[in-house]
Amino acid sequence: ADYEPRTVKDALENDSWIEAMNEEIEKIEKNKTWTLVPRPKDKNIIGTKWVFRNKLDENGKVSRNKARLVCKGYSQEAGIDYGETFAPVARLEGIRTLLAYAAFKGFKVYQMDVKSAFLNGILDEEVFIEQPEGFVDPDKRDMVCKLHKALYGLKQAPRAWYERLHNYLIQIGFQRTNDNSSLYIKEGPDNKIVLAEIFVDDIVFTGNDDLCKEFSEQMSKEFEMSMFGEIKFFVGLQIQQINNDIYITQAKYIKEILKKFGMEDCKPVGTPMCTGLKLTKEDESKEVDQTLYRSMIGKLQYVVHTRPDIALAIGIVARFSAKPRENHMMAVKRILRYLKGTEDYGLWYKLGGNLDLKVFTDADWAGNIDDRKSTSGGAFFLGKRLVSWTSKKKNCTSQSTAEAEYVAAAVNCSNIVWFKQLLQGMKIEIGRASCRER
Repeated sequence: ADYEPRTVKDALENDSWIEAMNEEIEKIEKNKTWTLVPRPKDKNIIGTKWVFRNKLDENGKVSRNKARLVCKGYSQEAGIDYGETFAPVARLEGIRTLLAYAAFKGFKVYQMDVKSAFLNGILDEEVFIEQPEGFVDPDKRDMVCKLHKALYGLKQAPRAWYERLHNYLIQIGFQRTNDNSSLYIKEGPDNKIVLAEIFVDDIVFTGNDDLCKEFSEQMSKEFEMSMFGEIKFFVGLQIQQINNDIYITQAKYIKEILKKFGMEDCKPVGTPMCTGLKLTKEDESKEVDQTLYRSMIGKLQYVVHTRPDIALAIGIVARFSAKPRENHMMAVKRILRYLKGTEDYGLWYKLGGNLDLKVFTDADWAGNIDDRKSTSGGAFFLGKRLVSWTSKKKNCTSQSTAEAEYVAAAVNCSNIVWFKQLLQGMKIEIGRASCRER
């Protein structure tokens, strides 16, 4: 089915969605997630709801219907049915660094998706939930479900899953790197290696083929997988591996943004922002819809993960989200028009070369006409592979151009330290590190 039901009643009228709901319940029962118990007195009973979503492939077509049973975690009580909730997640800088390293070595990059990952997390707290709508046992209507493992929506579900996965990776010989809690490494004989980056239930890994094959087999024995193969589509990034080179774009995501905001037929422009444009909070043009403006900014900020060419422009227009005006909206639409003509732009990581860490930094002086603060930028390269970049207005007011550039250099030097520690954790020997002002 191509539509997404709004209620359980609507879903139960379609065979595809009934099959999806049955599949979810079967996974829960197979995993021994809960047991039915008499309704306890003086205990918090958490409600549940069904969430229906169509899963799309890299071409934007519906690949399958997915029904998810979700707990109403907002009704949980701290210290009673949940404790710690924090769980680390991969930074996209780490993902790009992993891809750049794979291109350098000529490794293939793979991905796997753990099916219903959160159902594998083991709970330490005593948690009770209502029976799911549409699947209430007719002979035990007054009973509730006592959870042994996590469900989506529970506040502690991400942490429980991460702990389960971490313990298993350690068990099969992986080590967690010190400066990236989501990056794991396993060394084999003859200097062979496999690196795995964890992004909730998505795992990106690369290394020598025999170790990668062994790792995938070990994971498949322990967890049920819904996807495995060479990486192609990951958290909105389209990744192509062509003759050991790696090309990263967000063309599909950009098309979705243009369609969402009615700009799919707009006229392209050659630059994301007019030269010399100075936007200000004191703009007296007509006010625009704040919700729409913020939605556009939020969507565009995710595009920056593969498009450093729009980082500065988006950083500038994002400053006016509190009270946007028509001139600010025109600047945002210009960025969309620029993206219309550059949908296929992206990052290209080539085979070979070197892994020297080079950082370029720069800053304008008093570029913001409202508070006279400077905007700094930086670009981080591993050899010729751009893996990270920044564009941010500074918190302090600089007294001169030299001071603004020193502040920018200091910030980027601290990022160099993080990158060096990350690369050391990946067992990568970098030739040298340098920082220069452009």
